[in-house]
Amino acid sequence: MRHVPSTAPKRRGLWIATSAIAVLAIAPALFAQARKKAPAPAPAASPPAGALDRVRATGTLKLGYRADARPLSFQESGKPAGYSVELCQVVAEGVKSELSLPALKVDWVPVTVDSRLSAVKEGQVDLLCGASTATLERRKNVAFSTPIFPGGVAALIRSDAPKQLRNILSGKSQTYTPVWRAVALNILREQVFVTVAGTTAEQAVQRRAKELQVDSRMLPPVASYDEGVQDVVDRKANAFFAERAILIDAVRRNPSAKSLTILERQFTYEPLALALGRGDEDFRLLVDRSLSKLYASAAFWSTYKKWFGEPDEATITFFRWSTLPE
Repeated sequence: MRHVPSTAPKRRGLWIATSAIAVLAIAPALFAQARKKAPAPAPAASPPAGALDRVRATGTLKLGYRADARPLSFQESGKPAGYSVELCQVVAEGVKSELSLPALKVDWVPVTVDSRLSAVKEGQVDLLCGASTATLERRKNVAFSTPIFPGGVAALIRSDAPKQLRNILSGKSQTYTPVWRAVALNILREQVFVTVAGTTAEQAVQRRAKELQVDSRMLPPVASYDEGVQDVVDRKANAFFAERAILIDAVRRNPSAKSLTILERQFTYEPLALALGRGDEDFRLLVDRSLSKLYASAAFWSTYKKWFGEPDEATITFFRWSTLPE
């Protein structure tokens, strides 16, 4: 019987070839259809507008200020006043010049010690003209200008305070007794201290007490510097810890100023600065340039003396280092 070659393999090969050709033929159409159905990629998000963009669009610069932080920032006759406020007025002139605005409206927004930094972060104010210490923790939420003042925490006591307490807080307790540390800790445990809520002074006192393992009594933090001074006057507190510049002014205005003493010792060294939004480098550059030009001028020292008196050599050096070159 003669063998007849099977045609099945040929038919199978023909089917595979035909299928392949069909797939190649319809693939472009399928690909085109898929491209039509695929959603277009979302446009890249534009960066948020900076302060200069907002000012250019609205013609208004929003400046925040504290109403209770003399002599740096306060309210007088319903208007903002103080050292920081005057510096911000110089910045406002820089903004007006930079944007070539024939007129610039400055909107002064009062803020509290609790709301000041959130007001900057949320864009309620473009620049905070107050008494804020530039710290790493705060830089998580806001940015800071070049320093505007060599701040730091000082202590206020009554002039008739015990000599032991005065020596301990002045850092002279080692001359009081050979076992000064043990005696000092016992004395501190008997004291009552007070600070202003939300300030670096409050944090510094709590941190120092923890380091010394001293359980000094702390009054509930007060809302203003004047309240803290009055607590010492009324003998509710043995010492009030606060920013030195503000403390000096608060004591000067108190009717019982002659019965109060601000110790020379500075417990912390904290550069004060103007706060602004994070990532807004164009505005920050303008602020720093305005401040640096001011520091290099004779007009700056007139402003400084107006609020703080004659600067010492350390203060002069501080502003030399804070002046950025072009």
